[in-house]
Amino acid sequence: MLPRAKREKSDMDVIEAIRKRHSVRAFKKDPVPEAVLREILGASLRAPSWTNIQPWEFTVVGGSVMDEVRRTLDHAERSGLSSVPDIPWPTLPDVYNSRRRELGLSIYKVKNISREDTLKRQEWAIAGLRFFDAPNGIVFYHDKGLDRWALLDIGLIMQNVMLAALNYGLGTCPETTVARFPQVLRGLLNIPESKIIVCGIAIGYPVEEDPVNHFVSPREPLEKVSTWLGF
Repeated sequence: MLPRAKREKSDMDVIEAIRKRHSVRAFKKDPVPEAVLREILGASLRAPSWTNIQPWEFTVVGGSVMDEVRRTLDHAERSGLSSVPDIPWPTLPDVYNSRRRELGLSIYKVKNISREDTLKRQEWAIAGLRFFDAPNGIVFYHDKGLDRWALLDIGLIMQNVMLAALNYGLGTCPETTVARFPQVLRGLLNIPESKIIVCGIAIGYPVEEDPVNHFVSPREPLEKVSTWLGF
């Protein structure tokens, strides 16, 4: 018998998938069948890349290894381990920082976390480090010999993964926060020092009744972010 997710494959329209995709932050414990993950990632390899260099590499995690990743990243944060991501966190100009703050405040409201409750805020940040307790995770990286073009290509394949996952009733959340401790991930996942750890994706079956999974972040209108010439 085929895995449940495979039997429920939806073949949704691409535009529908783009509009439906949003970050899921509460997952069921049920692991995603390996066959389904292989199908999603295999299809995602059709992402374009600069001159077809295909710079992406990734490690797919589940079971006891996923449990250990969660525990170790959790401990790294609580113990005050120095965070030195391979890609430094940027200093954001005001326009982008305001969007970031709006997102955080909106999620805190959904989670009933007050501005003054620093403990709950810390626990929510650690939940992100734990892949929001998703049963499976994917960590993306590329060779250190590549420059910024590789980051564009990593983003393209990650988007493919997140859209393809919808076809199997799965939710995803891109996780830059898990890249805060590359030294931890290298040790756990045998990722060589020659690789730059870029980002992770939490993937699993959404807890539909959790209010946080009904939150959809806003987008700027097309008119504000585009310039049209010759029309």
